Amino acid sequence: MVLIRDRLDRLGVLVSGLCALHCVAGILLVAGLGIGGEVLLDPSIHRFGLALAIVVGAITLGLGILKHGDLRPLQLGGTGLGLMIGALVFGHGPAEAVLTIAGVSLLGWAHIHNLRLSN
Repeated sequence: MVLIRDRLDRLGVLVSGLCALHCVAGILLVAGLGIGGEVLLDPSIHRFGLALAIVVGAITLGLGILKHGDLRPLQLGGTGLGLMIGALVFGHGPAEAVLTIAGVSLLGWAHIHNLRLSN
């Protein structure tokens, strides 16, 4: 039986991947073709994604600690969220892209690690 926490961890991995894809696609489309900037680079998308990542991460990684007792997924996820928050400070550009991609990569890995420890 798949628990809701497992499903949320999988959702966290999916959202992390989509966020990285959005970031790379935004850079390529805007820089390479000069299109989509008003939609792809809209700050509200980043704020919504970060809020979703915080909620899903807090629930799943926190519940994971209760199940398996290992703090590493929460530490990795927290570091990833910190990088994502830092990216919002820089505004659009290379620093934001690097921080966001690094952050979602760490957060996605934390969800995968949490799933492995819980099963």
